[in-house]
Amino acid sequence: MPESPLELVKTTPIFRRLSPPDRERVASRAAVRSFTRGDMLFAEGDPSEQFLIVVTGRVKVFKTTPAGKDVILEIFAAGDPIGGAAVYEGWPFPASAIALEDTTCVAIARRDLFELLEQHPSLVRGLLAGLTMRLVELTTRLAELTGGRVEPRFARLFVKLASEVGRQERSGTFVPVVLSRQELADLTGTTIETAIRIMSRWGKQQVVMTEKDGFLVLDRHELDTLALG
Repeated sequence: MPESPLELVKTTPIFRRLSPPDRERVASRAAVRSFTRGDMLFAEGDPSEQFLIVVTGRVKVFKTTPAGKDVILEIFAAGDPIGGAAVYEGWPFPASAIALEDTTCVAIARRDLFELLEQHPSLVRGLLAGLTMRLVELTTRLAELTGGRVEPRFARLFVKLASEVGRQERSGTFVPVVLSRQELADLTGTTIETAIRIMSRWGKQQVVMTEKDGFLVLDRHELDTLALG
């Protein structure tokens, strides 16, 4: 049976600094939304009527260029709020979000969120502390994935994926996230040609193998070493 909103709120990082009564208040206004792989959470330009926090799964946030090309901005995982700035300001969502795998979110209607914040100042402090911590984590993650040479950026991306969603399998770590070479290039700030070259070399060297349903990390030690470069 799916978990209740209160059970999910208790385990979601941005709500951890709330007092038990404030968690119950949030849960009373929250809903649990489930998405299967490929489902759209929202499209660019949609009104930002709900504050969404990923509980399980992974979500790709992307923009579509005038030429029709999708450019990934970020991949969000458990604990990450999606589109929070748009919800706060009342702007349309500036990008689209799609589930990369089966995903569960806690959803709070914008009007309910603001009503709670206005009525309960303690909730404002707790939620702000939680959001600030997530912002620091996301900023650090972005810096790690976009700074320095390209191959270490690739290595840091796969180390992060293996740590967050990997599972031990076939003498390695299987990462059940399907990403094209273009998506890998977008996430690491490089070209598709470079992405193809690195992944081809890693496959031959038995570092990371590309599979139909994700990636198999075979040499975590080598990835960790490359990530430091």
